[in-house]
Amino acid sequence: MRNFQQKRGWKNIIYSRPVLGILAILLFVFVWTVFRFMGKMQITRENRITAENKVTQLGKEKEKLSSDIAKLQTNAGVEESIRDKFGWAKEGEGLIVILDKKNPEEVPKKESNRFFDFFRNWFR
Repeated sequence: MRNFQQKRGWKNIIYSRPVLGILAILLFVFVWTVFRFMGKMQITRENRITAENKVTQLGKEKEKLSSDIAKLQTNAGVEESIRDKFGWAKEGEGLIVILDKKNPEEVPKKESNRFFDFFRNWFR
């Protein structure tokens, strides 16, 4: 009988209000930590997607630069690059340059009555 009472004593201690309160606090802390961890996981997931997009973009840029380097290793590519950057032409080639007029024709301003223009603009 004494053995049964000793087992019941432990049960009384475990089911007491202070122990249950401590367990409730520990459970609350655990749940709070899990929710914070889930928030951080979401941020990490978004950062991973951003990083993967950046890697894809950099890969495309690397391919473009590699093709530009390969193009510049040929004489035709060097010539094309010089023509694009400096606007040079070979001997015997013609160049047409179109210039805009420096002084465009001035449009005569019609004089109007500002008093009536105020009312006309009001109803537009």
